[in-house]
Amino acid sequence: MFSPTDLDAIGLSARVALVATLVSLPFGFAMAYVMTFRRFRGKVLLEVAVNLPLTLPPVVIGYLLLLLLGKNGWLGHLLAQAGIRLIFTWQAAVVASAVVGFPLLVRSIRIGMESIDQRLIHASRTLGARWYDTLFTVIVPLSLQGILAGSSLMFARSLGEFGATIIVAGNIPGVTQTIPLAIFDYASSPGGERMALALCMTAIVLSLLVLFLHEHFGRKLARRD
Repeated sequence: MFSPTDLDAIGLSARVALVATLVSLPFGFAMAYVMTFRRFRGKVLLEVAVNLPLTLPPVVIGYLLLLLLGKNGWLGHLLAQAGIRLIFTWQAAVVASAVVGFPLLVRSIRIGMESIDQRLIHASRTLGARWYDTLFTVIVPLSLQGILAGSSLMFARSLGEFGATIIVAGNIPGVTQTIPLAIFDYASSPGGERMALALCMTAIVLSLLVLFLHEHFGRKLARRD
């Protein structure tokens, strides 16, 4: 039986993953659009920068975020002047999850955009459509599979985020403790194996649910196309 603290960890994990996905989605779409349809110098550098979190250890990402958002960091200093504190809050866990999962989101949306028949885009522009008309009537609808895939992957990745989260948000039960952090606590304490396994199974079920929904809606969109 889960304790109230365990239920808080489960609920917080879902909330962090959902908020991180929703906040990242417009930025991920914009980044995928630029990387797919724009040509400019330094594009390779931009691609490397976007994909860098995939290769860096999450602890490294967390430490860099701590330097950036801490009271001595330039962004943390600006936030402090505005009365905003991120470090060791659940919002910091959202930032960590968003940074770690962002490359997966961008890559999936970009794959969806690259699969669009370019003749449809050219036809839209030939008919006099402005760039934003083409964006919302052609590119967005035909990128739905990529958007769905990226959002699902990012949500699932955020559910399992540990390294960056524990650095910038800490492991405070009922405040910043997510499922992975709760599992870490149980696994490192005597007699906690049963609850650690129970939370592991909960994480697996949540991830499977997200992936099944992803496959279900992906197939529906594919049939519609």
